[in-house]
Amino acid sequence: MGDMTIAVAGAGGRMGRMLIQTIHSQQGARLTAAWEHPQSTLIGRDAGEIAGVGPLGVAIGGEARDQINLAEVTIDFTLPQVTLANLELAEKHGRGLVIGTTGFDAKGKEKIQKAAKKIPIVMAPNYSIGVNLMFQVAAAVAHTLGDDFDVEIIEAHHRHKVDAPSGTALRLGEVLAKALQRDLDEVGVYSRVGVTGERNKKAIGFSSIRGGDIVGDHTVLFAGEGERFEITHKASSRTTFAHGAVRAALWLKDKKPGLYDMRDILGFR
Repeated sequence: MGDMTIAVAGAGGRMGRMLIQTIHSQQGARLTAAWEHPQSTLIGRDAGEIAGVGPLGVAIGGEARDQINLAEVTIDFTLPQVTLANLELAEKHGRGLVIGTTGFDAKGKEKIQKAAKKIPIVMAPNYSIGVNLMFQVAAAVAHTLGDDFDVEIIEAHHRHKVDAPSGTALRLGEVLAKALQRDLDEVGVYSRVGVTGERNKKAIGFSSIRGGDIVGDHTVLFAGEGERFEITHKASSRTTFAHGAVRAALWLKDKKPGLYDMRDILGFR
C-alpha cells in the first residue's frame, strides 16, 4: 500500500507550515499539494522550503480548485468561509477532508454534515490527544459532582485568534452540559458585566483571554462550597495539533463517507 497523499490549505500560515513539517516526518504520508490565497507572495515557492524542511517538489498554488484533486485528503486549518469553499471542491472531486477550522455558524455546520454523506470528513475543535482525553475526564467528573458544583470554562489563546470562545471551550461546554443533563443553549453564559445578579446554579460560564503567543490553554473549574476541582490542559506547541490532524488524515484511508471526530480515531466511542 502506497503513502497517503495529503494536501494542506493555508500552507503559508503557522499551522500550515507545521502540518507540512509533520507530513514530511510521518511515515506513510506524502505531501502532494499545498496552496495559499491568490494574493500571497508565497505562490510558486516550494512548500518544503517555506516550512523549513528543504525542497519537496511541491509548489504552493494560489487556487484550491487547481490543487485539491492532487491528494486523497486535504487538511484545512483556515477560516470558515475558506473551509466551506474547499469543502465544495472536496465533495466535487470525492476527496477526504480534515477540518481544524473553528467558528462555523449553524448554516456552515449544516453544509459540512450534508457533504459528509458523500465524502469522509474528520472535524474536531482540537486535534490534541490530551485535550480529547480532557473531554472524557471532564464529563466523568461532571457526572459525579452533579449540581453541587458550579462549572466555569476558562480558555486563553494568542492575540491573532479571531473567534471566541474557542472551539475547544465550546466543545467542553457541550460535553459538560450533556453529562449534567442540561441544554447549553439555555445555560451557557458568555459575558458578565455590570450588575449581573446572583449566579444561576445551572449556568456553564465561559471566559476568554487573548494575548501574546499563547498556543492554547483550557481549564474546567468545578467550584463547590469549601473546595474547588480543576482540570487543565496547556499546549506549548502547535506540534500536538499537527500530529493529531495528520493522524486523522491517515485514519481516513479507505473510510466510507461520514462525519467523524477524534473520538473515532482514538477509539473513545
